[in-house]
Order: sequence, then structure tokens, then C-alpha cells
Amino acid sequence: MTMLNCLLSAWYGMPFVSKNNLLVSTINGTGAVIEMVYVLTFIIYATKKDRVKFIGLLTLVLTTFGGVAFVSLVLLHGKSREIFSGFAAAIFSIIMYGSPLSIMRTVIKTKSVEFMPFFLSLFVFLCGTSWFVFGLLGADLFVAVPNGVGCGLGALQLILYFIYRNNKGGEAKKVIPVHSMQMGIAKLHQQKRALDADKVSAAVKVSPADKVSPADKV
Repeated sequence: MTMLNCLLSAWYGMPFVSKNNLLVSTINGTGAVIEMVYVLTFIIYATKKDRVKFIGLLTLVLTTFGGVAFVSLVLLHGKSREIFSGFAAAIFSIIMYGSPLSIMRTVIKTKSVEFMPFFLSLFVFLCGTSWFVFGLLGADLFVAVPNGVGCGLGALQLILYFIYRNNKGGEAKKVIPVHSMQMGIAKLHQQKRALDADKVSAAVKVSPADKVSPADKV
């Protein structure tokens, strides 16, 4: 999702799409190259199953970008091209910033920041804030709005981090000993029942002849 966002934002910043946004195009173009290196490295060292999956996702990303670029370049002109490309970039930018919401839900549920690194949250906030300010200064809503959302979500992540920063094992680690204790008790009960069953079985197998006293034999 980050690579698609970078590709679409780089396209939106091109001079023939929107004016005075070359910085947007340059920075996001660099980001797209870095993301491509990450993805290709992962594909090279991934298992066969994961490799097929991520090649499919990469194909989907490139197809989506190609579709947006084709429509805006061939079918649209002037302001309509800028609006279409801007909307596409803004939508996928919001989706990218919204992807950590599941992690935030996990943090609230477990009361642990184990799966939400501080520096990742910090740089999401800084990135969103810097681009939000850039968009406001340039009066560009397609840059300001999605990055304003990113700034807000980054701030929420930082707030959650500082609330639960001293609880990096949290509820998840507390559940394991209790669960293990319950499993141990259940196993002990099972072993006791098996022992009782063996005793009953042994008693049933004793023959009447074995129960005759020495006096009866005389």
C-alpha cells in the first residue's frame, strides 16, 4: 500500500499533472524506488507460497497505478487530469495511514505496546505533519487532507504508546501462565481418573476362586 501511495503521489506531482508540485513527485518517487527494493528483496527470500502471493499483490499495485496513469494521461486533460490524479493519490494515502488501526486496536485490547514500535509511530506523525503543513502552505487539498488524517492517526498512536509504554508484555503475557496452570490441573484430573479406572478394572478381574479363604480349602 505504501508503494502504491508513493507511485500515485509521484504521478500527481508531475508537472504535466499538477503545477508547482515537483517536490511531491521527487520525494514520493524516491519512496517508490525504496519500497520496490523492499518488496523485491522479500520476494527473493520468501517461501514459494509467500512469493506467489506477493507477486500477485505487486502485479495488482502496478496494474492499479498503470490504470490511473493511463486514464489521466490519455482520457483527461488540464484541471480534470489534476483532480482525478489527486483524488486517487489522496484515497490511497488515507488507506495507507489507516492501516495501523488494527495495531492500535490490539494495543487497546492487550494494554501493551509490544507490537507498536515507538519510532514507527513517531515518524508516521512527523511525516503526516510535515506534508500537512506543506499542503496548507501550497493550498493543495489533495496533499493537506490525507496527510492531516495521517498526522491525527500518528498523534493517536503516540498517545496510546505513552499510556501503555510501561506495559510491553501486558495482558498477553499474563494469560499464558493462567492458561498453563489450567492445562496442568486438567491433566492431573485426567491422570487421577485413569488411575481410578485401572483400580476398578483390576477389582472386576479378580476370580471367585481367588477370594476363597484358607479355612474353606481345608
